[in-house]
Amino acid sequence: MSEQLNKHGGKDSSRQPVLVLPGYLNSGPGHWQTRWEEQHARFTRVQMPDWIHADCDAWCAALESAVEGAAAAAGGARVLLAAHSLGCLTVAHWAARHAGAARLAQVAGALLVAPPDPHGPEFPAKARGFGPVPLVPLPFASIVVASSDDPYGSVPFSERCARAWGSRWIGIGARGHINAQSGLGDWPEGLGWLESMAD
Repeated sequence: MSEQLNKHGGKDSSRQPVLVLPGYLNSGPGHWQTRWEEQHARFTRVQMPDWIHADCDAWCAALESAVEGAAAAAGGARVLLAAHSLGCLTVAHWAARHAGAARLAQVAGALLVAPPDPHGPEFPAKARGFGPVPLVPLPFASIVVASSDDPYGSVPFSERCARAWGSRWIGIGARGHINAQSGLGDWPEGLGWLESMAD
């Protein structure tokens, strides 16, 4: 693939599929994940079997199927993951469960935004099996993005995850849970970080 620059200053990854992994309750209108999907045909949301009674095993299975399907549909091209909140923990658990498996090579990189602490006071009670968080290196490039006033995960927690996962850590100041209420709009900066991991 040629490395022409796109309008965000990154590589032209127009043929590289992106899997969008929302967090608990899914991402609604105005969320940067939803906006990206609306603007880019190669972005596909991973549909979880239950957005309310989130189960780690079921969410990992959904991600597994989505990665295989996206890579096959793209002629073997590696996929990028754009995860928010509980979607970040899904990526970490999925990668840890399949450590050493060839399927992990199908992922080029993961943008992991606002990972929540399963032991935090605000973690949803209906989400099961996501703790403890696997603190092992991810076998693909990754970037953790955190807010200084995220009620679901502290800066020290996100930094600890980033160190363990081998991720680049980026703090963006006080932006809450980095969701639709954070005032990010289309969030071109986040999109640029995602595309910086493209093949």
